[in-house]
Amino acid sequence: MGERDFDSVNSWRHRFESWRADNILRRVVRNSGYLFSSTAISAILSFVQGIFAVRLLGINGYGLAVGTIILFASNVNRLLSFRMSEVMVKYLAEALTEKKLERAAAVVKGIGLVEGFTSVAAYLILLALTPWAARTFAKDATTAPLFAFYGLSLLSNLIYETSTGVLQATDRFDRVAVINLIQSIITAIMIFADFVLKRGMMDVLTAYLVGKTFTGIAVIYFAVIELNKVLGKDWYRASLRQLTDWRSIGSFAINTNLNGTITLFVRDNAPLYLAALGTVTEVGYFKLALSLVNIVSLPIEPFIWPTYAELTRSIALRQWKETKRLLRRVSAIAGGWTLAAGGGLVAFGWWLIPLVYKSDARPAYFSLIILLIGYGTANVFHWNRPLLLAFGMPGFPVMAMTVVGVVEIALIFLLVPHYGYLAESAIVSGYFVVAIGWIVWRGLSVLHQKEISAE
Repeated sequence: MGERDFDSVNSWRHRFESWRADNILRRVVRNSGYLFSSTAISAILSFVQGIFAVRLLGINGYGLAVGTIILFASNVNRLLSFRMSEVMVKYLAEALTEKKLERAAAVVKGIGLVEGFTSVAAYLILLALTPWAARTFAKDATTAPLFAFYGLSLLSNLIYETSTGVLQATDRFDRVAVINLIQSIITAIMIFADFVLKRGMMDVLTAYLVGKTFTGIAVIYFAVIELNKVLGKDWYRASLRQLTDWRSIGSFAINTNLNGTITLFVRDNAPLYLAALGTVTEVGYFKLALSLVNIVSLPIEPFIWPTYAELTRSIALRQWKETKRLLRRVSAIAGGWTLAAGGGLVAFGWWLIPLVYKSDARPAYFSLIILLIGYGTANVFHWNRPLLLAFGMPGFPVMAMTVVGVVEIALIFLLVPHYGYLAESAIVSGYFVVAIGWIVWRGLSVLHQKEISAE
């Protein structure tokens, strides 16, 4: 080994030791590992059940069931839910910390009643929109009963957000993880049985509905157990007069919902826009490509909030160099995984997709390649919004997402009717690149200014 090679080995060894000794990075990786382990099995089961669903229903039926009917019901619910779990965590945790048990009980009761009302309202709205949704998205008025049937999940999850918030505020994340895992197992088993018995669309929707219903009931059950332990068995008798700050609670709920609502319209509604402007077969291609891209994103998502926690800490301590180092290193980790996993899908996807999902699913490969550009960008710079949140600038990401999102939606309605699912894929991917690039630029600019002013 030459002297230059020896120096190169030493350089890589020094870099590895430096990374291993980085306490901030180690905490991020450790906490991300906890979150990842709780979702990995569920994600694998979801991927497998997707294979059987596509092979059973065909790409057209898969696009109708998963990319249209289920997504429509879920998005109607999300639009009206106001992220009640986040509201619950904030106000219930505060009351418990201050030992105000009467107020804590009133918070649970009040927020639960509000969510129950909005869930019923959401279902009624869904029923009213069902004929329009069937004509607009499914292009078949006879599918209206299917929309109404799966919409029952809104009622079976009547106070799901409130109950989840209770479990989070009482530090029972393990309950939520186990419930989600069991849901995935139930749904996967039922869809596999449907595949073996060669059943149809209604049976697949039933499998998803049963899984959602189990989750809704189980979360409520365990939330009540925790409330009985912490607040006593008569907690539900608490007077709502304890809540004199409904205006601030409502304001918080609206603000936390704003970012999610924007995401809903500019990203998560993409399959529905395609269903309205194209065909359910194209929705199938697009939704299948998204499910494969999610494999690449799966290990990155648990990084986001642990990274945010460390960014908040290092910025509060004005440790600007440590902050930049953390950003570089988590981006390197995310980039390495994205390149390896995404490269594997690009290299083998053309043969893998028809082998696993049948030959009529092969066109999803082209959508996959395009979407990997945008989602790969989101993976590498997963810290884009958390960085600005740590600087106390939550408004800029919302503004950037809104501005770019308006352009995105305009392009979808202009181009997708003529160029189909590939145009949709390109526009969604471009949204990620432009919006995230803008947010990253702003965050790094603020960090650079802080670093200069500290010198």
